Amino acid sequence: MSNSKKPLFLKTAIPPVIMTATLLLTPFVLSNDYYISTMVFCCINALLVTGLNLLMGYAGQISICHAAFYGLGAYTTAIVTATCGLPILVGLIAALALVGIVAAGIGIPTLRLSGHYLAMATLGFGIIVFIAFNETIELTGGPSGFVGIPRLTLFGWEVESDRAYYYLTAVILILSVLLIKNLVNSRIGLALRAIHTSEQAAQSMGINVAGYKLFAFVLSALYAGLAGFMYAHFLSFVAPSSFGFLFSVSLITMVVFGGMGNIWGALIGAFALTALPELLRSHEAVEVLSMGVILVLAMIFMPDGITGGLIRLFKRLSKSNPDHERKAPPNEPSPAPAAGLKEESSHGGRDAR
Repeated sequence: MSNSKKPLFLKTAIPPVIMTATLLLTPFVLSNDYYISTMVFCCINALLVTGLNLLMGYAGQISICHAAFYGLGAYTTAIVTATCGLPILVGLIAALALVGIVAAGIGIPTLRLSGHYLAMATLGFGIIVFIAFNETIELTGGPSGFVGIPRLTLFGWEVESDRAYYYLTAVILILSVLLIKNLVNSRIGLALRAIHTSEQAAQSMGINVAGYKLFAFVLSALYAGLAGFMYAHFLSFVAPSSFGFLFSVSLITMVVFGGMGNIWGALIGAFALTALPELLRSHEAVEVLSMGVILVLAMIFMPDGITGGLIRLFKRLSKSNPDHERKAPPNEPSPAPAAGLKEESSHGGRDAR
């Protein structure tokens, strides 16, 4: 029994180990602080995409307003810590509490919708929040942004260097991914998959469809709020332009490109499509165009994302490779004749009787 379980354990343990080792060893191969700061943004976006993938890939619900939750988390901790002068821990609690309450208030009515109706409802909420960020100048600083946000401090230790902040963000990402991984492998994950397949069938099986959909929506929003908290205290500055409609589209592109319903694929999509705009930073039009092209090509040629495409390619190569085919020993009798002989001998026994 233990021998049969060992391969399954190794199969489930290898991806988290690879992810942890890659994230923790990456700073040793990067040459300057610019690449380290880019990796911080990669981890923050991966945190966002991990929550959004739970909603889209497992629960089957689309959201074009996660940039708004991202911004709410960032602005809430900025106001609490910089304007009110309260501790950063209070800013984190306030950010998560506000995002959770707003997500529940928005999710209860909008999650009754489906398809493009749900997409339009979440898009409308995202636009409203974006306008509020721009118009409440006395509170948020308006289009000019909010400055003076304190750097993150943990138990009296101020996280000053980008390298230290990267390690902190990477550890938070690892823990968050493991939480989602355990969640999707539990009964909650099975219920979300059932809802994704057919809401009517899931409801007929006694699954609380509305409750599970709301749970996935709020949890994914909390991930966005946590990412906004990390973003605000890393840059010490936030502006509405970082939380607009295009960023929501970028997040969806990351999920689709990596593979919806695949935890590791979503991480690959987040890291790849966060690093790509940095290479195209001087060509803003090309950056926006590239996101659209990647989304269209992924939906046409890789509907299950880059991870699904790589898995299919590996299976094709394995089938075409003769070394992977099982070859029977020359003296080994084939299964069909053996079965025939056995059947013939049994008939002979009946005739004798």
